[in-house]
Amino acid sequence: MSRRLLVLIPYLWLTALFLVPFIIVLKISLSDYAISIPPYTPQLDIAGGWAAVKDFFTALDLENYWFLTEDDLYWKAYLSSLQIAALSTLFTLIVAFPIAYGMANAPDHWRPTLLMLVILPFWTSFLIRIYAWIGILSNDGFLNQLLQWIGLTSEPLTILNTNVAVYIGIVYAYLPFMVLPIYSTLEKLDGSLLEAAQDLGCSRTSAFWLVTVRLAKPGIIAGCFLVFIPALGEFVIPSLLGGSDTLMIGKVLWEEFFSNRDWPVASAVAIILLILLIVPIVLFQRNEQAQREADQ
Repeated sequence: MSRRLLVLIPYLWLTALFLVPFIIVLKISLSDYAISIPPYTPQLDIAGGWAAVKDFFTALDLENYWFLTEDDLYWKAYLSSLQIAALSTLFTLIVAFPIAYGMANAPDHWRPTLLMLVILPFWTSFLIRIYAWIGILSNDGFLNQLLQWIGLTSEPLTILNTNVAVYIGIVYAYLPFMVLPIYSTLEKLDGSLLEAAQDLGCSRTSAFWLVTVRLAKPGIIAGCFLVFIPALGEFVIPSLLGGSDTLMIGKVLWEEFFSNRDWPVASAVAIILLILLIVPIVLFQRNEQAQREADQ
């Protein structure tokens, strides 16, 4: 009984905070825009009996999804978001792996301090940290002043309000989410495996790629998911650091919900975004499970 209760708790959590909101958003995405509160129709009237319920489901349609295929703004926003999220994840991995590797190979008494330094940014508001980058990346900001002082540039570089600033913001904001899973796997790495690989003829570089990187694969995959998923729907960073040419689906969602008040179209955009995230994760999990079963 206690085991079933422990399993039931996360299912109730997912039902209340994921499944129910998903069903509500799905219903709104099948509705039509209306000048009312809430700004969509039809509304379910249980008091009207079975006829009202039947009319409610009959009025639902896929018109909003067809509209998304007709307007190129939305598919361009999806493609742009996928590109920015994928490149940001790659850049984050390139920066995070050496940090995690250095932490895992640091003396034991230094590891808690290094781990605290990685987590330390979370002690400050996410919004304040992103706002700080505006002062760093602006034309008269700290970065341009530093570049001119050391003589690398003669005039300020335009970094703020570009995609470059968005990449910098995402890498900075989500770096701990990549470092921590990789560090967790590298910390458990048996050093004797590297020695055995070198004894069998591998160079240090070959041993690193064949042993360290391969054994760190679970942490790398987990970190990539933890960065890619929130980066795909990011709204704050492209709004504050990106310019008018920065097109991401998070900005489109905000404009549809709050500027246009077109909740049905915004809900359809959100449903497609969720499908784009869930389908690859499910396929990856099935592939991993099939590989584990084959190894057994």
